[in-house]
Amino acid sequence: MDLETGFYQNRVKKESWRTILTLAYQSLGVVYGDLSTSPLYVYTSTFAEDIQHTETNDEVYGVLSFIFWTFTLIPLLKYVFIVLKADDNGEGGTFALYSLLCRHVKVNLLPSSQLADEELSTYKKDISTSPLQTTFGAKLKSTLEGYRVLQRFLLVLSLIGACMVIGDGILTPAISVFSAISGAELSLGTDHHLYIEVPVACIVLIALFALQHYGTHRVGFLFAPVVVTWLLCISAIGIYNIIHWNPTVYRALSPFYVYKFLKKTRKDGWMSLGGILLCITGSEAMFADLGHFSQLSIKMAFTFMVYPSLVLAYMGQAAYLSRHHVMENDYQIGFYVSVPQKLRWPVLVIAVLAAIVASQAAITGTFSIIKQCSALGCFPRVKIMHTSSKIHGQIYIPEINWTLMILCLAVTVGFRDTKRLGNAAGLAVITVMLVSTCLMSLVIVLCWHQNVLLAICFGIFFGTIEALYFSASLMKFFEGAWVPIAISFIFMMVMCIWHYGSLKKYEFDVQNKVSIDWLLSAGPTLGIVRIRGIGLIYTELVSGIPAIFSHFVTNFPAFHQVLVFICVKSVPVPRVRHEERFLVGHIGPRDHHIYRCIVRYGYRDAHKDDLQFENDLVCSIAEFIRTGKTGLNGNAAEELSKDLEDMTVLGTPSTHISGVQLREDNEVSSESVGSSKLREMHTTLITKPKKRVSFFIPETPKIDGGAREELRELMEARESGIAYILGHSYVRTKHGSSLFKKMVINFGYDILTKISRPPAYALTVPHASTLEVGMVYHV
Repeated sequence: MDLETGFYQNRVKKESWRTILTLAYQSLGVVYGDLSTSPLYVYTSTFAEDIQHTETNDEVYGVLSFIFWTFTLIPLLKYVFIVLKADDNGEGGTFALYSLLCRHVKVNLLPSSQLADEELSTYKKDISTSPLQTTFGAKLKSTLEGYRVLQRFLLVLSLIGACMVIGDGILTPAISVFSAISGAELSLGTDHHLYIEVPVACIVLIALFALQHYGTHRVGFLFAPVVVTWLLCISAIGIYNIIHWNPTVYRALSPFYVYKFLKKTRKDGWMSLGGILLCITGSEAMFADLGHFSQLSIKMAFTFMVYPSLVLAYMGQAAYLSRHHVMENDYQIGFYVSVPQKLRWPVLVIAVLAAIVASQAAITGTFSIIKQCSALGCFPRVKIMHTSSKIHGQIYIPEINWTLMILCLAVTVGFRDTKRLGNAAGLAVITVMLVSTCLMSLVIVLCWHQNVLLAICFGIFFGTIEALYFSASLMKFFEGAWVPIAISFIFMMVMCIWHYGSLKKYEFDVQNKVSIDWLLSAGPTLGIVRIRGIGLIYTELVSGIPAIFSHFVTNFPAFHQVLVFICVKSVPVPRVRHEERFLVGHIGPRDHHIYRCIVRYGYRDAHKDDLQFENDLVCSIAEFIRTGKTGLNGNAAEELSKDLEDMTVLGTPSTHISGVQLREDNEVSSESVGSSKLREMHTTLITKPKKRVSFFIPETPKIDGGAREELRELMEARESGIAYILGHSYVRTKHGSSLFKKMVINFGYDILTKISRPPAYALTVPHASTLEVGMVYHV
């Protein structure tokens, strides 16, 4: 089952209960691994330093009450009942909220934006087609659109959330695996467990990261059973502890114990909130992984399985601690001390497996957020490998994988205890939640068009709770909380430098593009030798002719008989339908045989620039020639800039069976042509043996002689092969630029360009057919 295609999104009414239950079961292994392993380290981190476990049990009951209400208000009320509804065409996460805002308010800082993109079927969300209903909403919209500094602030806020997700991807495997293995403390001697935990944790982490390139689809079917077994295990242990040790522990669920706890512990109790916060680690995954499942399936899995299981587990631990006040060692206040002795080793094995599942979810989430940042032009080019041909969401990024492994091992070996790992993970988690709260408040007003008081209440209520936890976590800065800040700062600096350099590079292209008048004045031959084949010139411009073309012609006065300026661009939607993938248009008269093709991808789309992509591109151009379309639907073409050619929206051949189809083979049978309802155009070339290219053209509509000749030219060029022409840019600052700009461009952006994947590698174009044109950009 393809969980990433969005087939189930926004179709809850059409789903059968069997489908919903199946998705809910699968979501347990993908979404809730991190959240389910929190009982391993919550009590250990909470009682590590700030508060003590006393005979009155005020601290234990207060912590349980805090855990219950935090777990109820944030994951259940905020995410399940509110935030999950803010999906972006079935997708969730920080960038989904930002993308949603970009489409309703003109705050998009991505270059090469077009009015034609707003005609995409997924561009507007169904629930937000009504105009702004409040005066405040209209003023807020105009304010955001009028001040570029506010637009940059929104982008930076989204990037902060993304960087903290990356930090969580480093810390979650470390704390989950280390906490699971720490159960060996109770079975080994005090002098021995210290020498066992860290090496074993490192071995498990290395194995986990080393297996990433195989993809999770090979063992993914084990994820849900492992998490289900773990949840049933901890809930059963919780019920046993409640009945056996303290059946009245349920009274601690009253919010009165929160007040009593804070009144008694004061500052120390506030400082301990950093440990209590860990009970909601992984809550953001419910929203971030929404694209894999449906809203109803995620809600059902949390409400009927995850929520009661974890509440019972926390209550069981509190019941045990309420009857055990004398602890020989600090670690004995953790999870495993409440497990019956005969069950500790089996539970340890299940806990390690659950920790691996939780780690896998965090790593996969990091890969996904890096891909989204790269698609939005905010991260250097990386190699993105799709490990499954059916589930497109399963990706592997080698550079990021090994970077995560090194950093994860570093924090594990450096900290060696759950307390500081918990402080670090807590700050990363609560920062992402604060970012989501801020963006969600804007979505309520600008996208849902609700009353501003509702957005203010949402922001104040949840923002206050999260700010309280954030302040407590920040106070542990020197005790581990500095790690996610340092990691986020480094990744944030990389993202900002890359985005700034890419933006300046694009602005240089726009300012130095060649006018179409120059092309038209050159005549059909352009005064240049036309060689056989198709030349694909990759550019970031959606209009005009890039400067690298004139630079190429100046140094090499020859190019292919068919020339295509191709722009691969990302639009702020999760996915672009295949029917709307290409925008095709002429540059100049027909006899020039020069075209522009804009290929549009969403931030969740899989880029596959292979042989199939070449055939889709050629067929789209052929369909454009056959239909003779010259404009966009509606009045969009009239509003485009004057130097942008009229473009036609076309899909891939797989979605337009009635359009032009392409076939490549060694021989063409004339008998099959005669018996077909389609007419076949083919050429006979007296050359060395090579693949033959055939166009199958529908009977209607009739095409004129000029279009027929243009199709024949395109077919002959396709038979001769395709060459890829890419620009290899060297970006330098202009004379008189500020020192800061010189450091960012000449030093920072230059280093990132050298260590990132080259354009040819990122686009996965064949190296044997690639020609790079070097050019210096003075920005």
